[in-house]
Amino acid sequence: MKKIISIFLLLNFLIINLPALSNEPLKGYAEKSERFEKQIEEELFTGKVEELDRHDVINMTVSQVLDSNLNFEGDEFFAEVTGDVKGGKGIIIPKGTIAHGKILQKTEAKRLGRPASISLDFDYLITPDGREIPIEGRMSTKMHPVTQAAKIAVQDVGYTVAGGALGGIMALNWLGIEAAIASNGYTLAGGAAVGGAIGLGMALIRKGNDVLIAPGDEIRIKINKSVSLPVYREEALMQHELTYPGLEVQISDIRHEKDPFGDVNTITLTILISNMSDKTFSGLDLALINDYNAVFHPSVFGSTKLMFKQLNPGDKALGQISFAVDNVNRKFWLTFYDKRTRKPLAKVSIDNAYRKLPDKIQKKNEKVRLKNTKFKKTDEENNFEFE
Repeated sequence: MKKIISIFLLLNFLIINLPALSNEPLKGYAEKSERFEKQIEEELFTGKVEELDRHDVINMTVSQVLDSNLNFEGDEFFAEVTGDVKGGKGIIIPKGTIAHGKILQKTEAKRLGRPASISLDFDYLITPDGREIPIEGRMSTKMHPVTQAAKIAVQDVGYTVAGGALGGIMALNWLGIEAAIASNGYTLAGGAAVGGAIGLGMALIRKGNDVLIAPGDEIRIKINKSVSLPVYREEALMQHELTYPGLEVQISDIRHEKDPFGDVNTITLTILISNMSDKTFSGLDLALINDYNAVFHPSVFGSTKLMFKQLNPGDKALGQISFAVDNVNRKFWLTFYDKRTRKPLAKVSIDNAYRKLPDKIQKKNEKVRLKNTKFKKTDEENNFEFE
């Protein structure tokens, strides 16, 4: 499996980037092959070396569901790096790099509200150009014992207090306010004691939540061993784009946002469009296409400033437009369609634009995506929720 993925990534990278890397025809000679490989290496890397330091963190998303109920220790899986990893000299691990991992340890949800946990171990990366990089990385959903105990204690006190309040109300309803006054409040106290006991019983039998990590959920992998890596040339990592004569598009801001249901699945773009072409466009002629060729049209839940605007030849427009997508971490192209044929006329890479944005914007997006760091699965109505 590892070799197949390496070959696939290398072929995919060469197919996309080969026209830009070399115009020379290949010949069946070992000398030519070695020279070509060297040329590819020079085109990909700057010649500088950077350290992926111990304790560095890499953000990834898994390629399959990891469930504390269904998976076992030792199960293998793959994840994908969701953003470029940079050193002081440039990019050392590009977005899209594949990581191989195993479930190192898992614990089941237990009574007293103790949640399940999954610990993941990562042993190597496969870069888009097919290189295999050995690493030591770890990630766990398990809370620190002190933090976990404190959280459980607060919840259990909540159950007991709620039970006490409920018991007091029941006593008041059953025996009446007169009995409470005549007994100097002892009926209420007795009811509260019974209710507190019921609440404490609920706390004792309460089971913690199971863990579910799904594709699109972002996880943070801590590196345990330093690795020396070559620095990529940024131009070698640029995604292919499709241009149309007279149509110019500049993306000045990219924001990852939550939809009305609290899921981080909205991408809002701030764009400047200069339409000096022979075509007329509107916001409804735009869509995002990801690297799996899935198409996402403008969303009414985000900014609609450009959604219904018409751009005739000679017009310019600056504004925002939002798209609801299935996974904000995938590669995307802002695509302009011909009104009549509905064929793509232009494709602008979101990843290319994202690399040019200030670090402040990128860190803000990362913070939004990483708010859901405790992966909690509830059994009620088979709904999954994340804290």
